[in-house]
Amino acid sequence: MDILLVASAFNSLSQRVYAELSDEGHRVDVVLASHGTEAIRTAVHETRPELIIAPMLKTALPEDVWREHTCLIVHPGPPGDRGPSSLDWAIAEGASHWGVTVLQAEAVMDAGDVWATEPFPVPPVGKSDLYRNEASDAASAAVLQAVRRYADGSYKPQAQSDPAIRVVWRDPFRRERRRIDWENDTTGTVLRKLRGADSQPGVLDELCGREVFLHGGHPEDRLRGRPGELLATRAGAVCRATRDGAVWIPELRPRKNSGDPAPFRRPAASVLASFPVPFLPEAGAPLDLPAERNTWTDIRYRQHGDIGFLTFSFPGGAMSTNHCRRLLAAYRYALTRPTSLLVLGGSRDFFSNGIHLNVIEAAADPAGESWSNLNAMDDLVEAVLRTTDRMVVAALGGNAAAGGVMLALAADQVWCRAGTVLNPHYRRMGLYGSEFWTYTLPRRVGTETARRLTTEALPVSAATAARIGLVDRLVEVSAQEFTAEIERLAAEVARDPDLARQIAAKAAARRADEEQQPLSEYRRDELARMRAIFFDPHAPYHALRSAFVRKLPSGGARPLAPAGDQVDGGLR
Repeated sequence: MDILLVASAFNSLSQRVYAELSDEGHRVDVVLASHGTEAIRTAVHETRPELIIAPMLKTALPEDVWREHTCLIVHPGPPGDRGPSSLDWAIAEGASHWGVTVLQAEAVMDAGDVWATEPFPVPPVGKSDLYRNEASDAASAAVLQAVRRYADGSYKPQAQSDPAIRVVWRDPFRRERRRIDWENDTTGTVLRKLRGADSQPGVLDELCGREVFLHGGHPEDRLRGRPGELLATRAGAVCRATRDGAVWIPELRPRKNSGDPAPFRRPAASVLASFPVPFLPEAGAPLDLPAERNTWTDIRYRQHGDIGFLTFSFPGGAMSTNHCRRLLAAYRYALTRPTSLLVLGGSRDFFSNGIHLNVIEAAADPAGESWSNLNAMDDLVEAVLRTTDRMVVAALGGNAAAGGVMLALAADQVWCRAGTVLNPHYRRMGLYGSEFWTYTLPRRVGTETARRLTTEALPVSAATAARIGLVDRLVEVSAQEFTAEIERLAAEVARDPDLARQIAAKAAARRADEEQQPLSEYRRDELARMRAIFFDPHAPYHALRSAFVRKLPSGGARPLAPAGDQVDGGLR
């Protein structure tokens, strides 16, 4: 069918629905609701869709559109649930299970007939993680089922007046409900509030007399102090005492009216650097932190027999210069361990989205920080490419974009959870790209497909990635089961009697490739192009980056074109 997606942002779910409907053979166009109702009407007139789907919509569709066309709305709540803050309430109330409903647009919000619904579990993770994984899996299944039912023509959607559906209206989740009472809230309550607002909108709080939003929350098992007291930093995060424990907060966002020139999310310690904060010790954690320790760290190494697992998880998948350098140091440590197989990644949610645009935008010299960040990313990717004494597997439990995809492609094998979305391109941020993509991407998919992927700049589903050779293995499990399944698959590979021969063959192939064209030449040519962009104050990259981190419309985005490379959030 001809299908039009209407979305407030081309976020992770919108991209997944776009990619998976395209995989089903549908012709899919996209219009961004942020361009206004006339843009939606124009898109409907030009594309003449058989079906309109809104996978993520913060505003109502124009009445003339939903009256004249079948419009399906994806609501992140079970049948009968109504209101704009469904996931917020699910997390705040400690729901163990929730659901996604695909319903037909009508005058009353979320009151239309139900075309499909799908339940999902609610693990103790942040809202954005839940949205990109369990909720996204359920939404994808429900959308595909609703489209099949609509195409069949004989299905009659269920009216919400049906006695079997219990209608519950949930008010917008107000900022006051998120406020933390550090003197009285338990650690569990604090974590629920932080997790319910980890990406957007954050939890408004006060530190050293300044208003900031807190983003993300993880437990701490040993540090203690007076409720609300700042205790320590670790890897850019800050630890804050609760009534009965402490929590780690990875990111802060100064309030817009605070006078801070960079009022967007970035590592907590970097925001605190401009505050009158007493000295905070760096409470480092060892790479091989025991599994029983209930504390936060963003990089861990563990070993099971002949297999090393180097896991990492950075907020939003963005990797700053510091993230890259610390991960490279951890990778070099992993190479000193006696293993024949090294798994890079393997945890749920984002693998990597490449360089950290927020940190770059906040820097005194954004061009210089762009250059430092890119070189640090290149150093990491090159280390993976030059590893010839063991097999390296990149295990993607969640989405990846730009340089993050190329980091994965540096490995010998790429294992990807089904439902993951890949954006193997840089174009929408006005960049040529680096991370040795001119070597790894054509090597995997061929020159013509590499050109198409980087110039069309469209999201790729996990299934298509496997079909074209971008991914070696699809892992058909839930986000909660991903780590255990990766361990099982890695054990199978490690037991393979042919592994030693495969490692020797990869070493020989690397030597042959190096003789044909050294990696240093790929890096030199890519960086020359990137340097010209970074240090040209008139290059589109600077305006696109600023619009992206400040969540402003970018002048280069066309209403009918998917927009955005590294989009996380955009939650209803």
